Amino acid sequence: MSRFEEMRTFVRVVEAGGITEAARRMTLAKSAVSRRLSDLEARLKVQLLIRTTRRLTLTDTGRAFYDRCVRLLADLEEAEQAVTSAHADLTGTLRLAAPLSFGLRHLAPALDAFLDRHPALTVDLDLNDRRVNLVEEGVDVAIRIGRLGESSLIARRLASVRRAVVASPAYWDAHGRPTRPADLAGHQGLTYANVSDAEAWGFVRADMPGDTVGTAVRPSTRVRANNGDLLAELAAAGHGVAVLPTFLVSDWIEAGRLEAVLTEHAHPAFDAWVVYPPTRHLSRRVRAFIDFVADRFKDPPYWDRCLSAPPARPGQDV
Repeated sequence: MSRFEEMRTFVRVVEAGGITEAARRMTLAKSAVSRRLSDLEARLKVQLLIRTTRRLTLTDTGRAFYDRCVRLLADLEEAEQAVTSAHADLTGTLRLAAPLSFGLRHLAPALDAFLDRHPALTVDLDLNDRRVNLVEEGVDVAIRIGRLGESSLIARRLASVRRAVVASPAYWDAHGRPTRPADLAGHQGLTYANVSDAEAWGFVRADMPGDTVGTAVRPSTRVRANNGDLLAELAAAGHGVAVLPTFLVSDWIEAGRLEAVLTEHAHPAFDAWVVYPPTRHLSRRVRAFIDFVADRFKDPPYWDRCLSAPPARPGQDV
């Protein structure tokens, strides 16, 4: 067993959080992965990992060795790429993570086009609204929507994300279309649970980007859920008003099933990002994917066209 293979195995175990998951990702027997770790520690004459029945924990020596291994393996991959033709196709596995709704609506067609360009590439995709730990879970790159917290990850902004106040046309006909944010207080709210203070809808004037105070509206909450697709379904069925990102409701608006109001007002801004762990060198496949999505999802995002085009009415051909 070469030293580089031992190092790769050690890094994969740390990223996967355990031997079993690392063996699954590497398509190796668990015993083979465990043996490689034992051989590595025996050769180095140090303990790199503390093994318990529930998890593996890096020792201080193991942490320092892990950081060095990541850099060395990145250098090795870069050296291999340097002797490969610049026109050679991408190979290997690209490990991605993205929010569920965005992934289904926008990343899926993007991946279709990306994979057509690179037929030798494979993709391992995790669609999940939780924030995946890229390092611990061995993910190369992730799409994230919203404000980024403190992190060691490198982030590249893709596009602004607008939200729209939507309900079915029949609901607006029956209950009246608001002319100002305060009018929403009398409506039935369909609120998204995965944000702080979900019941408060904040507004600022779209033509006054410096207005950081704005207006906070608290409608009567009828449904609170952690999935935007469900809220859009309920809004289209006439059960109330939702404030949802345009990337999620653009198709509904263009089909006439949802109608956006108060478009002259905006919500506190947030963005779409592509994030990836800090390394000295990005692999060709990661770099190519980042450049691809940065071009595809750039400002102004195509899904915002729904706010400028006249919607179809129900029953109208689209």
